[in-house]
Amino acid sequence: MRKNVSWIAGSSLIACTFMYIVEQGLDINYAIKTLIKIILFLSIPVLYAVRIKNKSIRWLSKRKQQPTDGLALSIGLGILSFACILLTYAVLQRFIDLERISADLQTDLGITPRTFIFVALYVTFGNSLLEEYFFRGFVFLEMYKEGYRTSAYVFSSVLFGLYHIAIFQSWFPLPLMILALAGLIGVAFVFNWLDAKSGTFVNSWVVHIFADTAIVLIGFRIFGIL
Repeated sequence: MRKNVSWIAGSSLIACTFMYIVEQGLDINYAIKTLIKIILFLSIPVLYAVRIKNKSIRWLSKRKQQPTDGLALSIGLGILSFACILLTYAVLQRFIDLERISADLQTDLGITPRTFIFVALYVTFGNSLLEEYFFRGFVFLEMYKEGYRTSAYVFSSVLFGLYHIAIFQSWFPLPLMILALAGLIGVAFVFNWLDAKSGTFVNSWVVHIFADTAIVLIGFRIFGIL
């Protein structure tokens, strides 16, 4: 129904706008920002299930197929994404100010080389799960199931890319930021395609883990750990 799709689009857009304000406008550390994100990205799908669909919370986790459907493909794409991210970094690292990123992470977010290992574990497994649950499990799949398939692909992919601008907009020059945005939108389309085939966000989560593992390795390089 159009009303349901409008609710999904409106609430997710508000959530991402609010997170942009949190990321760029509030002087709070990474732990507080993470807590706000967890509450926001979990509560909106739950509210949708209970108030709009009149379903139980468990309804959000139902799947058409088993989560292992397409898992081999997801692992293969995950390995490919891992390699592509590291290769892209190797080619473009001379245009990236690693010292500035390291300083921003430590002064603005309170992330230090000593605490980065814990952040890395959360980003790889926890944050990737949260984002897949929200952007694919909620935004994409729910719009897709409502029959707005093209809108589901385009809206969720663009929103996923724009959401990440709040994280890296101060790190990269404009050309690299545009390249990163285009890459994120393209990756989101692939994630959506995987999940449309399986009816669950588990497959895109697998790829997301591999991608974030590569990013975390770059983070270790930024902090001089590797």
